[in-house]
Amino acid sequence: MIVQSFAEMQAPRPVPPMEPTMSQQALPPSWQHVGRHDVFPESGHDDTARFDFLANMNGYLSTKLSPKVRVAYEKRVKPAFEQAQGRAPETRHEVRKAMIGDPIYQTWSALRRNTMEMRQQAGRGMVLRQLGPLIEKARKLNDGSPNLQLDPTVAVPRHVSAVDIHCMPGGYHTELVADDISAGANYDAGIFATTGGMLGRYNDGGGQALAQWLQKEYPDFKPRRILDLGCTVGHNVVPLAQAFPDAEVIAVDVAAPMLRYAHARARSMGVKNLTFRQADAESLDYPDGHFDIISTAMFWHESSAKSMPKTLREVNRLLAKGGLSANLEQPQYHGMDPYEAFVRDWDAYNNNEPFWSVMHEYDLRKMMASAGFDDSKYFETTVAGVVDRSIFPEASNDGEDYGRAALWTMFGAWK
Repeated sequence: MIVQSFAEMQAPRPVPPMEPTMSQQALPPSWQHVGRHDVFPESGHDDTARFDFLANMNGYLSTKLSPKVRVAYEKRVKPAFEQAQGRAPETRHEVRKAMIGDPIYQTWSALRRNTMEMRQQAGRGMVLRQLGPLIEKARKLNDGSPNLQLDPTVAVPRHVSAVDIHCMPGGYHTELVADDISAGANYDAGIFATTGGMLGRYNDGGGQALAQWLQKEYPDFKPRRILDLGCTVGHNVVPLAQAFPDAEVIAVDVAAPMLRYAHARARSMGVKNLTFRQADAESLDYPDGHFDIISTAMFWHESSAKSMPKTLREVNRLLAKGGLSANLEQPQYHGMDPYEAFVRDWDAYNNNEPFWSVMHEYDLRKMMASAGFDDSKYFETTVAGVVDRSIFPEASNDGEDYGRAALWTMFGAWK
C-alpha cells in the first residue's frame, strides 16, 4: 500500500488538457461594435443581447458542432453508404440524401435554420418599433436629392418576389408604409450578427476587398463611371465610391425600401459621388460602353437561370472597351469535395436561397463567353476580406483566420 504524506495530498494535481471552449477561442465581437450612422436603428440592452446570442450560437455551430457533423459523415454515414453502394458518395446530392436522417446533422441544421429566423425577428422587431422616426430621419436625407432615383413603374421580378430571401419576411422589396425603409434597416442591423462581424463594423468587407484588389493589382486604372448591380443597402458599393472619389458611381436595385435606406446611409457617411437608382439590371437605359467597372457582390446566386444570362449580356453591352466586369461570389462546386459542396449547399434547401445550388454549378467562363465576353480575358481568383482592426486587432492577413478574414471567389472579364 502506498501512503501519501499530507503535503503530497495537498499538492496540486496535473489537470488533463481539455478541448478549448468557445470562451477560449476567438469569440465574435459584441454587436455593440456595429458601425452606426444616421439611419441605423437605435438599440437597447436587450437588442444587443439578442444579437450577441445569435452571433455566439452561429460561432458554436461553425466551430464546435459542424466538425462533429463531419465526423458523423466519415465514421457512420459514409461507411454505411459504401457498404450499400460499393463506392463512396460522388455528388453533394448523394451526400445530402445519406446525411438527412443523421441526428447530429439534423441538430446542426435545425439550429442553424432557427438562428436565421431569430436573426430576422430580432432585427425586424427592433426596426418596427421605431419605424416612424427612422423614416423621418431618412426623409431628411433623401428628399430632393438627385442621387436617389425611384421609379414605381419598375416591376419586381418573379425570382425576387417569389420567396422571402434569407428567411426575411417580405424579402427586399415589400413596403409596409409610405417611404418604407424597414427592409433595409433590418438587413443592415442583422448582417453583423449573422457573420460574426467578419465583414467589418459596416458590413462592407466585400466592397473593401474589391476596392483594395483593384488598387493593388491595377494602380493605374482610373474608372470614370462605375455601376453596381443588386446593391441592397449599398454596403459593398460605398467602398468603391470612396476608393474612386472622382468616379461617377451608380448603384441599382429593384427594391425601393433598400434604396431609400441605402441612399440615406451613404449620405450620412459623407459619400457624395454615389447615385442609387431603382431599375432592373436585365434592361438598363444607359448607352453602350457607358461604364468602366460593373460590379456585383453576392448577386448572382440570387438570380434565376433565366435572369442571369440576360443580365450578363447587358453587362457586356454597358461595359466600355478596356472596362472590367468584377463579381464577388461564393466558390463554384467544380472539383470540390462532395461533402464540402453538400455543406455549402445548405442555404439552397434551408435558407430560402432557391437559385444558390444551380448557380454554383455553372461554368462561368462559358456563361460569360455566351454573353459576348472574350474567353481569353476571363479571370477567376480569390480575394481576402479586409480585416477590421477596430474589432479584430489580432486577426491574420494570411488567408482565413477563424472566420475573422473571409475568402471570396471573384470572377469576371476585361473587355
